Amino acid sequence: MATTTIETSEEKSLNFIETRVKEDLAAGKNGGRLQTRFPPEPNGYLHIGHAKAIAIDFGIAKKFGGKCFLRMDDTNPQKEDTEYVEAIKHDIEWLGFKWDNLVYASDYFQELWDFAEWCIMNDKAYVDEQSSEDIAKQKGTPTEPGTNSPYRDRPAEESLRLFREMNTGNVEPGKMILRAKIDMTSPNMHFRDPIMYRVLNMEHWRTGNKWNAYPMYDFTHGQSDYLEGVTHSICTLEFVPHHELYDLFVTWMKEYKGETEEIEDNRPRQFEFNKLNLNYTLMSKRNLLILTKEGVVSGWDDPRMPTICGIRRRGYSPEGVLNFIDKIGYTTFDALNDIKLMEAAIREDLNKRAIRVSAVVNPVKLIIDNYPEGQVEELTAINNPEIRDAEGNTVTEGNTHVIEFSRELWIERDDFMEDGGKKFLRLGPGKEVRLKNAYIIKCDEDPAKCIEKDAEGNIVCIHATYDADSKSGMPGADRKIKGKTLHWLSCDHSVKAEVRNYECLWTCENPRDAIKQYEKENDVRGIEAMRPYLNPNSLTINKDAYIEKFATELPALTYLQFQRIGYFNIDPDSTPEALVFNKTVSLNAPKF
Repeated sequence: MATTTIETSEEKSLNFIETRVKEDLAAGKNGGRLQTRFPPEPNGYLHIGHAKAIAIDFGIAKKFGGKCFLRMDDTNPQKEDTEYVEAIKHDIEWLGFKWDNLVYASDYFQELWDFAEWCIMNDKAYVDEQSSEDIAKQKGTPTEPGTNSPYRDRPAEESLRLFREMNTGNVEPGKMILRAKIDMTSPNMHFRDPIMYRVLNMEHWRTGNKWNAYPMYDFTHGQSDYLEGVTHSICTLEFVPHHELYDLFVTWMKEYKGETEEIEDNRPRQFEFNKLNLNYTLMSKRNLLILTKEGVVSGWDDPRMPTICGIRRRGYSPEGVLNFIDKIGYTTFDALNDIKLMEAAIREDLNKRAIRVSAVVNPVKLIIDNYPEGQVEELTAINNPEIRDAEGNTVTEGNTHVIEFSRELWIERDDFMEDGGKKFLRLGPGKEVRLKNAYIIKCDEDPAKCIEKDAEGNIVCIHATYDADSKSGMPGADRKIKGKTLHWLSCDHSVKAEVRNYECLWTCENPRDAIKQYEKENDVRGIEAMRPYLNPNSLTINKDAYIEKFATELPALTYLQFQRIGYFNIDPDSTPEALVFNKTVSLNAPKF
């Protein structure tokens, strides 16, 4: 009789990397240990794609009781800076993760140098003095084998002497490199004597002038994993072709250390997953740097940027970002994800945490003619109706604030129409609506009695009357009307605000491919290839909005919902005297 295996809900929810890690732990690989690492290069700010790597590297360690190291891959002093190091640390913490140890690739420079010398003396490496052009020609193609360098068989002692000379500062960059001696006929192009060291003659921001020759990424990456005790090396799919080279260098390192027993059970295990690609988004740090340097955006944290600091400033929540990453999952094939999926995840999360406030972004004055002049009522507004108790009722204690109501109000200009017809359910001649948390109001049937216009015919003021017995929460307040409920602000109890509205920075769905094609066809590079695809309307600024005074008490980056408009947050530039708000996402998904 056949047996049936019933998977638990936890097992069903595991992605393919988590499943493999669980199997390795059960099999006792690496002594039953689990240690991952997140190894960014500090040459720019992290973007949303890095958030996916952070989530899996730190998330797996947390899920299975392991450790995760943060390692700065600082092997290229030409582009690296402490500013980026601090930004990376802040971004990881903002996403809700904490590293078990902070390390740097430069911590291993001496160990890597000694290992490289061992490789030379064990016929595994040699110094090549050819030009980069000659080396490229000898590499061959994926279908044609390469040819050996004329320096490949030089005596080990000579290569060792030249290798040490590479670090003196007397060798011009590009004149000498150290190459691994593997196989120039291998079908794996990465095996065709890859570069291990190159000369830069540059001061390093951590090690100073000690080094003039620096290790390459492929030579550093696996060895750093090994030296740290990493058990699972998790990378994106572009590193699949590097897989074999990674394993070979680790095997050499184990030989160098004399640790050849049980070599397969005690090595870092590699897993590759798909990158996070979004349509209408460009995520290369190199291209993002161009946008900042050319002034297309205000900086790395411009809310139009896909950087983690940019989406933080725009008002994305870390929980929403991680929920989005969890929903799209981890696979072994690349795909272009719809940015609307990310916006939906953000919208869903902000609904649970954003404070509701009244803001009028396109104001027109409303005067309630029969409301007593000088009278002000303090009404109670719920901060977030999604905060509920065990019975499902909205919590009010500590979840309210006061909003003032008076005779003269601001309402949205779009909420009034002089001749809106029967289907227009907002305010107009003869129509009545409810003002949120307040009263039912009605305009006179005669437009001349309820509309004031300027000399150009623009509406400057609307007049209405209120039903004093219709106050929300009082008997009679449940009177049914056809009109909608409108938000409003007291003119004397609201403040001017600047509202920044953001759209996609790019007009094409796949800007990376479009820019590459434009470069090829027009022989231009950088910003000139980007300009045709930049959205000139990616940022619009409204300085005529109003918001309730309550918002002046809230700190920067507070999540807000402008009622009936969308989700916003308070920009770091904002002050109580000059409020600035960034639009995060619309209240509902846009319809097309």
